[in-house]
Amino acid sequence: MNETIKELIERKSIRVFTNREISDSDRNLILTAALQAPSAGNQQLYTIIDVKDQSIKEQLSESCDHQPFIAKAKMVLVFVADPLKWHDAFLYGNCNPRELGAGDLLLAIDDALISAQNAVTAAWSLGIGSCYIGDIMENREKQKEILRLPDHTFPAAMVVFGYPTEQQMKREKPERAELRNIVQIDRYHERNQEELQAMLKNNFKDDSKESLQAFCNRKFNSDFSKEMQRSVKGYLEEYSYESGSGAVVPVNCN
Repeated sequence: MNETIKELIERKSIRVFTNREISDSDRNLILTAALQAPSAGNQQLYTIIDVKDQSIKEQLSESCDHQPFIAKAKMVLVFVADPLKWHDAFLYGNCNPRELGAGDLLLAIDDALISAQNAVTAAWSLGIGSCYIGDIMENREKQKEILRLPDHTFPAAMVVFGYPTEQQMKREKPERAELRNIVQIDRYHERNQEELQAMLKNNFKDDSKESLQAFCNRKFNSDFSKEMQRSVKGYLEEYSYESGSGAVVPVNCN
């Protein structure tokens, strides 16, 4: 097994950091790696916000489900799906571009997430831990205010970085599902009950319906999950089609 694959397998989320600062050179290496990620048509349909202002970190730690460790991170990056910048360039160039649509958003999200994973992988190779913060997709109005996000942009991911404590490094990484539970050949097929139980065996100590119900309540039916649905719906409405016209009409949701 080569070193790259070894690090991908060993990497785990880190939520407690030491006080050691991330050097400017390592910060730049992480950002450079992020920009080298695969990108649709080399458009790099994202903007990376490098949050250095401590007051903004603290605001994000509150708006992202009240998680204090975000404010303690030594590096905070928000990966914004950003098809708007190219649309603006086309307008400035008098290219007569069509209006932005939902496909543009999804393509930009792909670009942003690939870039984020490059940053995460690069950081781990430098001994720097990280954690994805999915809650950046919640509280849409507040996040747009904090980060001054314009319409037709979307905070696809936030990642916090720092040197892990000894306890975090010793903490066991949760087991992932086996290949046979995730990988399907040629076509998709819906899993039967036996296949679902096999897939979930690493998530629960037992296969009881009570454990599954508790997890469903804690994650899928939780207040934060419902808020995420509301918030993301608002972003999608900025790319809504006018009913029956076939034309894409931007909707200002502010």
